[in-house]
Amino acid sequence: MPTHPSANTGSPAQAHSVHPSPSKKAVSGGLFLGACLLLIAFNLRPLFSSLSVLLPDVAASLGMSGAVAGYVTTLPVVCLGLFATFAPGLADRHGVERVLLGVLVLIGVGTALRAVDGVTALFLGSAVAGAGIAMGNVLLPSVVKRDFPDKVPLMTGLFTMVLCGGAATAAALAVPLADISGSWRFGLGFWALPAFAVALLWLPHSLKSGSSAATRKLPGIKLLHDGLAWQVACFMGLQSALAYCVLGWMAPILRWRGLDGVTAGFYVSASIMLQVVACLLLPPLAARFRSQSVVNAALACLAAVALMGLVLAPVSWLPAMAVLQGIGQGGLFAMAMTVIILRSPDPRVAARLSGMSQAIGYLLAASGPMLVGMLYEATGAHAAAAWLFAGLGLAAMASGWGAGRPLFVRPRLEH
Repeated sequence: MPTHPSANTGSPAQAHSVHPSPSKKAVSGGLFLGACLLLIAFNLRPLFSSLSVLLPDVAASLGMSGAVAGYVTTLPVVCLGLFATFAPGLADRHGVERVLLGVLVLIGVGTALRAVDGVTALFLGSAVAGAGIAMGNVLLPSVVKRDFPDKVPLMTGLFTMVLCGGAATAAALAVPLADISGSWRFGLGFWALPAFAVALLWLPHSLKSGSSAATRKLPGIKLLHDGLAWQVACFMGLQSALAYCVLGWMAPILRWRGLDGVTAGFYVSASIMLQVVACLLLPPLAARFRSQSVVNAALACLAAVALMGLVLAPVSWLPAMAVLQGIGQGGLFAMAMTVIILRSPDPRVAARLSGMSQAIGYLLAASGPMLVGMLYEATGAHAAAAWLFAGLGLAAMASGWGAGRPLFVRPRLEH
């Protein structure tokens, strides 16, 4: 294809219709890639919020104690930490696009398994889907750094917005879907369908993707020596501990406060939808400043205080607490993803920092919903969880302050 219009021997109109200009091809390809990344992001959270709003029904049907219910909400979060470290190496060997295809398949298969009768299937499906979500969490920031280097804040805001939108959609629809079908299993298993649908859309692109990453030996990258990398990882983990307390226990806490299942699900959905707005607005705004420390600390404080309010505040205050929690938590998550990219000098370091942050961070985050379940089992109430939320909030403020400093992590290369 000619590289300049003057080299074209046909008419301009004919050349335009038969051979689209490279710039238009690039724009079209960028739009397709961006849309697919957003659709993948949509599938990374329904696993959590759909179980949250149905947890009392699932526990009653399967005879689970409060502790076991805490374990089943914690297991996918543990998987996020355990499997996050595999994503960068798999991407180097097979290409990011093909690994993301595997991510969608794992999410779909695992989510469908949860609809099978029995506690074992519930745990197994949660683990399989959690493994897929772990790798998707790690790879999306590196793809943004690689393919949208001039639009990092916008794309980070968009994919975190859509990610939260997926959680909100599942929180709002899981109970009605279960009511329509007459079984909580359909309310859980339904969310395999969008994962498989996006996998089919992504399949041709993943198969066409080059294998250059798999054919050349890339030096390994180590970050465990770097203090800033640890602060980013702790910030990710502590905000995630708060987030998964919300996804796993906000609805049960609201039902403990006296709300019915549909109303509790609506509150959770509304809170997460506000997370969507915060995810979109805050990264572009915060990226204008050299340091994001103040923003990180303020959002951690807001998210934790509002979550405490859901436990301790008068019932008439619960709508306001849900609103404030959604704003704080959404902004907090978006900033945790943003600092991973901003603190990374290149896409491969971004993938490693994302993997480290989510491996360490989600293992730390797993303690949140597990401890809420253990506290409820020990006391028969959720009041004690307020102290847990306060501690997590203070720790997130401290690590967020450090992670927001205008510095790059310093990797060590292994040849």
